[in-house]
Amino acid sequence: MVRIAVLQAASEVGKAEANLALIRSAAVRAADAGADLIVTPELFATGYAPARAAGSDGAGLRRELAAIADEEGIGVVASTVEDEGGARFIAASLFDETGTELLRYRKAHLFGDDERGAFTPGAGVPRVTGFRGLKVALGICYDIEFPEYARAAVRAGADLLCIPTAVPATGDVGGPQPLHTYNAERISTLLVPARALENGVYIAYANHSGPGFTGNSVIASPYGTLLAAGGADTEELLLTDIHPNEVHRARHINTYAQDMRPELYR
Repeated sequence: MVRIAVLQAASEVGKAEANLALIRSAAVRAADAGADLIVTPELFATGYAPARAAGSDGAGLRRELAAIADEEGIGVVASTVEDEGGARFIAASLFDETGTELLRYRKAHLFGDDERGAFTPGAGVPRVTGFRGLKVALGICYDIEFPEYARAAVRAGADLLCIPTAVPATGDVGGPQPLHTYNAERISTLLVPARALENGVYIAYANHSGPGFTGNSVIASPYGTLLAAGGADTEELLLTDIHPNEVHRARHINTYAQDMRPELYR
């Protein structure tokens, strides 16, 4: 069994020191509650403002995040900016409880003109690493809205997907018919549990709260149920236990992965 925590909170744009302090405080609370891993929202240390975050010192922030993991004795998933050869990527990292970076992932699906104007999309199949007996893969926000991402991660061996997220609030938008509207809150309440169910995988989905964001962070089981769920505009620390055996049991009940015929859809 692995206990995981998901932080939902509001960060301040350009206030890295305050945001890191909030992550540290949450890591302390999570560790005190017996958690082995805490997942934080997308670009939380910088605040989610793509154009401004693009110029941040990602390497320096990763050192700070690694220190939090080491000093508080808990694994940390956090999102920073990665710079390589002049190209900038929205990245997520998994640090173990000693501060060792086990895995780094670049966001493949950039959302909106702000992200596409500031960053380069990542490429390649999500990689998987071991953590406390689990196989973990990382994704970032918009990635989980594409079934191909989740299926690729599970085919690579993932039991748990950790998804730092920043989902802008939309309210109800659409046509005049009351049931013909869209609200971005459905990503948490509909898409994330569907991805968990169709792939037999746990998903830890950590979103920003506060003005402009949907909140509603969730931890979904491989059966598509919600083990924990945050409110729309609250600061919360969600906690639940992950049971690796349930991944195998769920995939035995719902055999989507082995029954799918991808050759039909190329």
